[in-house]
Amino acid sequence: MAGKPVADPQPFVVRRSTIQGRGCFAVREIRKGERIAEYEGERITWKEADRRYDDEGMRRHHTFLFAVTSRTVIDGAVGGSDARFINHSCDPNCEAVDDRGRIFIEAVRRIAPGEELFYDYAYARDESTTEEDERLYLCKCGSAKCRGTILEPPPRRKKLPKTHHVAARHPHEHRPAAKKRAGGRKTSAGGKRSTRSVTRR
Repeated sequence: MAGKPVADPQPFVVRRSTIQGRGCFAVREIRKGERIAEYEGERITWKEADRRYDDEGMRRHHTFLFAVTSRTVIDGAVGGSDARFINHSCDPNCEAVDDRGRIFIEAVRRIAPGEELFYDYAYARDESTTEEDERLYLCKCGSAKCRGTILEPPPRRKKLPKTHHVAARHPHEHRPAAKKRAGGRKTSAGGKRSTRSVTRR
């Protein structure tokens, strides 16, 4: 996987999406397995991510964070690429892939011109996940496979991606110690073949 080239020129454009805010739409046929774009941005610590973004203070979730390691997060809002505008779907046509600490978006099937690009954000769950979290991370993808939330499905139902978007809070360092609601920022610690991110506009 290392050294796999990224499509050039960029095979998609950014415009308004009926799903959420802005989205990315193919301008040509994209082949299965094609590396579409790199998820770029400023690399920061989890502590800095916590400082910048407070899910509990937001009316709706809105960040461009992507977990890279247990210490590092990519903030796509700072120096980020257009990949930050790819929306979530429970039935995605793309996936996020960790290649030596860099996050790339690849097609998991053929994508036709004009089709919107999606991958599964799969925010991490833990023992503190509540119904309030389900409402905060509401999914509007509209697919037949929609699970109603961008939170990852329970492990018994589906193999989870390793690479992922995150809300902001590090999953391990913020486990319930005080009675702080961990549900505000879900994350899945991540390596990849699938990386989870969190992108809400």
